Amino acid sequence: MQDKITRILKAVADPTRREIFHALVVATALPITQISNQFDISRQGVTKHIKTLENAGLVQISTKGRERFCYADVKPLKEVNKWLKFYEQFWSTALGDLGSYLDNKS
Repeated sequence: MQDKITRILKAVADPTRREIFHALVVATALPITQISNQFDISRQGVTKHIKTLENAGLVQISTKGRERFCYADVKPLKEVNKWLKFYEQFWSTALGDLGSYLDNKS
């Protein structure tokens, strides 16, 4: 089974899914019909993208009457951010070392 970070990264790797997620973050909640109208793909295609985001924990779906509403959940991104922070330290140190090396070469 994929770990949480892998599912999140796979979900946001697709530009359409990133657009859907961004729209949900900005709007707080949107019906699937309204999301589908924003893209030049079928409703079924949009639903598949939403399902991938849901499996990654980035979207939650609730039903109200005949309409299904999607809500963004940004909390899982904290885990990815924490993972990236480790590598940010590495790059900051590496770039600092490179700068020192280049300064000494001049």
